[in-house]
Amino acid sequence: MNTTEEEGMVGMNEKEKKYYDNFVRAVLSLQNEEEVKEFFEDICTIKEIQDICRRLEVAKLLSEGMVFNEISKETGSSSATIGRVNKCLMYGPGGYKAVLERLKEEDDWLRQNFEEWREG
Repeated sequence: MNTTEEEGMVGMNEKEKKYYDNFVRAVLSLQNEEEVKEFFEDICTIKEIQDICRRLEVAKLLSEGMVFNEISKETGSSSATIGRVNKCLMYGPGGYKAVLERLKEEDDWLRQNFEEWREG
């Protein structure tokens, strides 16, 4: 039996879904930035890490209103990759949006506290 569409994992069989769930649990078990970096350096190739990081940057730039050709020049990403990320932002389950919102909140908090520290 294949994974259901409502779970967003169309095309995964039950074994793959089990592997995916285990991977998610593994990521959630990591306790700090250093552990996350070490885990991804162990489990991914440098190219895979670069691709994941680049996709997140593409999502950030798209959410800021940058157009495809500018994003391609900035990141070196193909129009296919940019289109796929855009599709996920528009119609996906919301992972990019959640992460980008949290990163923005963290950046805003850091900026505000730095300003208060500088003025204080």
